[in-house]
Amino acid sequence: MADESVAKSFYSVLILAFVCSLLVAGAAVGLRPMQEANKLKDQRKNILYAAGLYEPGTSIDELFKPIETKIVNLSTGKYVPEDQLSPESYDQLKAALTAAGGRLLAPDQDLAGLRRLEKYSLVYLVRNKKDGEISQIILPVRGKGLWSTMYAYVAVDADANTIRGVSFYEHGETPGLGGEIENRRWQDGWQGKKLYTADGKMELKVIKGTVDPSGQQAPYQIDGLSGATLTANGVSKLMEFWFGEHGFKPYLKQLRENQNG
Repeated sequence: MADESVAKSFYSVLILAFVCSLLVAGAAVGLRPMQEANKLKDQRKNILYAAGLYEPGTSIDELFKPIETKIVNLSTGKYVPEDQLSPESYDQLKAALTAAGGRLLAPDQDLAGLRRLEKYSLVYLVRNKKDGEISQIILPVRGKGLWSTMYAYVAVDADANTIRGVSFYEHGETPGLGGEIENRRWQDGWQGKKLYTADGKMELKVIKGTVDPSGQQAPYQIDGLSGATLTANGVSKLMEFWFGEHGFKPYLKQLRENQNG
């Protein structure tokens, strides 16, 4: 009788566990479309904020309509035809991990601590309503901070050099210290800063302390983060990488040449 009672208890627990697992799996599958939709909406919100186009209370989907999404080959700086690779379905983070879509970075190349880099990146174009010319480009960047990978969008002016805005939106840095990269006031300090010097050198960096507006290097400097030197260094390094030869520099060079042409 004792053995029968133990067996019944065991099977009851087993059945309960099986039913619970079915419910959890069903909920995960059922909620996945909603989760993906919310993720896309949050992504677009941060793109809009970086571009200075976000308007609280206005539909994000509506605000995003004028923005054109394209894919660029990081090595050549040229756009990838949509019939070859669709922007709607392309996931560059997953692509970076594949042999076909990514590559291993050498230690001396990997300033941002990525280990692997995708061959193609999404870019977001804002065009003037009157003439259809590009007014700004929003570029996705990422890199290692003190504790985590930091993700951001950087909006660059049509001159392919002046920053319109930035939005750091995902990270695991220390709240109140490195976590201040999400502080909108600090992000607003990026507006109008320059990426490259006249000779094409990538010069933008986060400094220690506050930028002296009268200093010669002021156009290339961002206010530091108090008590978060390693996070600030990580931000400088990820910018150096993504706007260097292995990142968006070939693409931005193409844009400048097309404008001059």
